[in-house]
Amino acid sequence: MGDEWVRVGAMKAVCDGSISERTALLSKPYVGRPDDYGILVTEEGELYEQARKAHEAGWQIGIHANGDVGIDTTLKVLERIQRESPRSDPRYRIEHCTIINRSLVHRIKKLDAIPNPFSTYVYFHGEKMHEYGVERLEQMFAVRSFLDAGIRVTQTSDYPPGPFEPMMALQSSVTRTDMKGNLWGESQKVTVEEAIRVGTLHGAYASYEEDVKGSIRAGKVADLVVLGRDPLREDPFSLIDIPVERTMVGGRWVYEA
Repeated sequence: MGDEWVRVGAMKAVCDGSISERTALLSKPYVGRPDDYGILVTEEGELYEQARKAHEAGWQIGIHANGDVGIDTTLKVLERIQRESPRSDPRYRIEHCTIINRSLVHRIKKLDAIPNPFSTYVYFHGEKMHEYGVERLEQMFAVRSFLDAGIRVTQTSDYPPGPFEPMMALQSSVTRTDMKGNLWGESQKVTVEEAIRVGTLHGAYASYEEDVKGSIRAGKVADLVVLGRDPLREDPFSLIDIPVERTMVGGRWVYEA
């Protein structure tokens, strides 16, 4: 089961006048677009039927939901499925899980679901941040809130719409600034150590692979990198500039600078 998971449903949003692959349905509209709350593509009933079939087949479920309303709908579906057909350790995933509130965090924790917010988004897409509003940005890509609630949050790149570079992800998560130095959602900052754990140990857990990857330990897959400088001692605003000197995959060196 660890290698099987299905992404069901879709909730897309209008962004900058076009349909994007980001999912969202919002309780409050985008700034400057009073009639734009995003678009719900899959209604709750249909989403339930899709997810129920996947659940009964023993698959791990990942549902794409960005906005707070979309996340609420997703949780309603997952809560109902688990109530009707309880399964031990289903590790439901909420892909992106961008805009949250306290109630949503509480329900995610109770369900033991796994939110997977963007990692590089604040740094790389700074020009879009003003459309969400200052107040809402304190509840977006909410790694700090999830960690404080004891949730094993991961971080994802959403590649190819956004870059995948791990060092960019670290800097974005730790500083919450874009490439021009603008600060967005300061309350969601995490430490470098926390960001590394989120991207490694938590990432492995999210795919039932914690016994084979996520940390450097005897018996696990030898996938690792050698960095040119220690990120724990680096200026957080230059994490992105730390070079990768060597890369090992499966115990074999495949790259050397």
